[in-house]
Amino acid sequence: MAVVDRVRELVAPLVAAEDAELYDVEHNGGVVRVLVDRAGGVDLDTLARLTRLIGRTLDDHDPVPGRYTLEVSSPGLERPLRTVEHFRSALDTEIRVKTRPHVEGDRRVRGVLVAVDDDGIEVRTDDGGVRRIAHDDIARARTVFEWGPPPRPSGRRSRSTDRPSKKEASTP
Repeated sequence: MAVVDRVRELVAPLVAAEDAELYDVEHNGGVVRVLVDRAGGVDLDTLARLTRLIGRTLDDHDPVPGRYTLEVSSPGLERPLRTVEHFRSALDTEIRVKTRPHVEGDRRVRGVLVAVDDDGIEVRTDDGGVRRIAHDDIARARTVFEWGPPPRPSGRRSRSTDRPSKKEASTP
């Protein structure tokens, strides 16, 4: 059994007990990353509890060979898309995809995810076209979070209410 699969098997019940969802497990080099989510987001107290529980469980069962660093966090606003389920949950949202080097066309694709099936995805790009990309041809993908426009400067300075204006200060 692969390290990621074994970690997922050990961690899933702990995450479910916190009324959260196990979003993903990654093992890259010396880092084991456990991403958890829940409706409304995951708070820091939950992440701290899960970090302790998961750390103890992994220490007890030792599914990861060698030394590693454990990271437990939420997937974030721009969440990684790796599985068919991840892509399905991101339907009708804007995503960014980087394809593998051998794939024809632009390697970087950005647009709205309009279709997902077991073989691949379809992305409607800014030019109105739809690009089909096989899952095996995706190097990386993630959702895109657009911040709103920056606040416009008002052109006026606000005055502190603690100090009188010059006019008020000069009145007897």
